[in-house]
Amino acid sequence: MCWKGVGAAVLISPIHMSEFPDIRIPIGNGVEKFIDFLAENFKAFFDFIFVIASMSIKGLESALISIPWWVFIIIVFLLGWYFTNVYGGLLFSFFMFLVGSFNLWPEMMTTVAIVLISVLLSLIIGIPLGILMAFNKVLSKAMRPLLDAMQTMPSFVYLIPVIFFFPLGNVPAVIATVIYALPPVSRLTELGIRNVNKEVVESAQSFGSSTMQMLVKVQLPQALPTMMAGINQTTMMALAMAVVGSMVGAQGLGERVLYAINRIDISLGFEAGISIVFLAIIIDRITGGIAERLQKHRREDS
Repeated sequence: MCWKGVGAAVLISPIHMSEFPDIRIPIGNGVEKFIDFLAENFKAFFDFIFVIASMSIKGLESALISIPWWVFIIIVFLLGWYFTNVYGGLLFSFFMFLVGSFNLWPEMMTTVAIVLISVLLSLIIGIPLGILMAFNKVLSKAMRPLLDAMQTMPSFVYLIPVIFFFPLGNVPAVIATVIYALPPVSRLTELGIRNVNKEVVESAQSFGSSTMQMLVKVQLPQALPTMMAGINQTTMMALAMAVVGSMVGAQGLGERVLYAINRIDISLGFEAGISIVFLAIIIDRITGGIAERLQKHRREDS
């Protein structure tokens, strides 16, 4: 390709034009230096988090394992019956019995403990954050890109920095799960509070309610069904991290799936995988049932 200028010819190679220029913006290097800085200067803080999280997971796991299997199945049946129907309760208890017949009962209890701790931490952080976002539009606009990144970033990426802060095991899996599962509850908490009927809020204000009283007695109860949908999504996303977390040493059903992949054990892989599906179905239906009941009570009250 040739263009002739005044007294000269300019040659431009089409091959070079199709290549991206040799420009390097080392954002990854900056992130790596920041992670190294945190690991070196906040070691005591991360050690404290590790001890607390490890003790919580082990304590909850021991408590769940100490429950007789038949008592746990009865509890699942009652929850399924109350929040769905009697057929749902029977189906959920049958699912639990199947997991026990796969000889995966202790692994299931470990997975449940990890999911419960992860969800609890997500709610402790996410609900107050959602409340603040509902009352502060600047914070809401600033947090949206961050929440988008947290929710869309491949979950495997979260495993990279946490192994710099914590030893391999359940704790880094819980931290990575919290980061991945936190956005839905924050978003839907904000949405639920913002969608509260303005007339109800104005009525509470006219009776002299303070901001805290209005939040606790009016806005949160009205927003609870929407918040429950966020809790449901957070719980499902936490359970989806079970297999991913096994790559940093997390135990439970995800570890058995990873073991089956390494050994090409189709039988174990299917049984561990379908056990995770059973847990997902039970958790989804029960939390969904709770949300439906709250929505029904809200309609009756209005």
